[in-house]
Amino acid sequence: MKKKQSKKKTQFKKKKNYSEKTAFANLEKASSAANTPKRSSTGIPKYVADRMARRIFFTAGIPTILGMSVFVVSYIIVTRNIAEIPPSSTIAISALFFLLGLAGLSFGILSASWDKEPGSFFGIENIPMNIQRAKAAFKPATQNFEEKI
Repeated sequence: MKKKQSKKKTQFKKKKNYSEKTAFANLEKASSAANTPKRSSTGIPKYVADRMARRIFFTAGIPTILGMSVFVVSYIIVTRNIAEIPPSSTIAISALFFLLGLAGLSFGILSASWDKEPGSFFGIENIPMNIQRAKAAFKPATQNFEEKI
């Protein structure tokens, strides 16, 4: 027996011609609608973030700039024959300033007060409270972890 072969109907559909202007306009509308982020109520308030940024600028920015300027100053001293500076000491002093900047980054983040009022100048009293907040933020991620032997 012969199998019946289905007849394929070919339909000629008219293609729509879009101009570049309308095609890209539609694309921009679709992408802007998809990329609108939702505002979340959690996170760091703006006044706290500004306070952190100000403290980070002074406690991390200045030592980092000094760490980079050590190379320039050392180069000027050596090329003008003012003094002989070994390269290892230049690197050690620069590394010291970079480590000081790293410590300043941590201090700037942890010492910022979360109150509306700015708090004290150094903010040392806020460090233990902010460490507890940081630990509490990571607690839900590690809460269900159990070591299997």
